[in-house]
Amino acid sequence: MISGAVGVWKSVPVQQRRMIMMLVAAILAANVDQPYPELAPLQHGPTMLLALAAPWLLHRWPLSNGSAGCVLLFLLLHTLGGRYIYSYVPYDAWARAISGHDVSGTFGLARNGYDRLVHFAFGALLTAPFAELARRHGAMRPGWSLAFAFAFVGLVSAVYEIFEWLLSVFAAGQTADWYNGQQGDIWDPQKDMGAAQIGSALALLWLCATRQGWGEAISPDPHSSPDPHSSKE
Repeated sequence: MISGAVGVWKSVPVQQRRMIMMLVAAILAANVDQPYPELAPLQHGPTMLLALAAPWLLHRWPLSNGSAGCVLLFLLLHTLGGRYIYSYVPYDAWARAISGHDVSGTFGLARNGYDRLVHFAFGALLTAPFAELARRHGAMRPGWSLAFAFAFVGLVSAVYEIFEWLLSVFAAGQTADWYNGQQGDIWDPQKDMGAAQIGSALALLWLCATRQGWGEAISPDPHSSPDPHSSKE
């Protein structure tokens, strides 16, 4: 079993192995002197499980380094938010220390907006990986893979908001409120989903604007040999 795990680990590209180790290090660092220890397992447990499963996932469904980097960046943003249960990420204090001005005052924010940023990042950063998976492993044509990625962002966002609702129903009141990060906004789920779709739409525009043929924006499998008979759309 150990030799099999080592083989799986070595089958993952070196850069992606470094990304996995970076994510594990970030999760561990986020739990040093944890300000909300009772919620840390709920925030960081799934991310750590994903990091530990990543070698097998990437062995079974390879991704380009670019797409893997997008996933890493999103998970790093989530890990930072999880440390402060999202609602209390002290970005205003950080901004004041750097520039003397806070973000909330500059942009007129009435609530902590870090959770909205991460929902936006979910759409902006994961659209390309979703499209690549659909194209490479689902045999979708490039255009359809982008449409699938946009729709899948919406589906995952909706399922997550339903999960948060169920947590509110079954978990203790204060625990659910801290995890959801609603901060008194009754339209929080809709705004979160909207932020993700806006991020996905911008990612689609970027992918379409920078493509040199659809296959350039969504990288082919680095382990496969090019098919001389394949044609571009």
